[in-house]
Amino acid sequence: MSTDALEQIYRQQFPAFLRVATAISGDTEGGKDAVQAAFVSAVRNIRSFRGEGTIEAWVWAIVLREARKVRASHDVPLEEVSELGHTNGAVGDGPEGVRSLLAALPPRQREAVFLRYFADLDYRSIARVLGVEPGTVSATLSAAHQTMRKRLEATAR
Repeated sequence: MSTDALEQIYRQQFPAFLRVATAISGDTEGGKDAVQAAFVSAVRNIRSFRGEGTIEAWVWAIVLREARKVRASHDVPLEEVSELGHTNGAVGDGPEGVRSLLAALPPRQREAVFLRYFADLDYRSIARVLGVEPGTVSATLSAAHQTMRKRLEATAR
């Protein structure tokens, strides 16, 4: 594996990396820091890529790890995230908006949602990034959808 491959991934997927890292870290600057740190780490440790799964999934795992570090160092509640990425126009961004719905999810469910809908990863790639089986990804996303749906229905009443 070469650094050229990492550079290509960086150029092609930077917006997706930034959206997810921003959502997890808590702010845009933290997201940028996490993505940059992730790619520095990937370049330094490229020889540790064992070829199990795709190089993209390996990089995503590093981005996630770095975004978690940034979030832990800032200790910012998810509700205060200034830019979460895409929101659904049908749901307001008020107290029960998308941010609030995502904030209420357990961390693994929230990360699975980010990887699926903000990064557009398939279940197998998400499984590799999170270190779980694809069936667990399916169950995790299903549980997240159900939790968010119940909260939306409760707010509509």
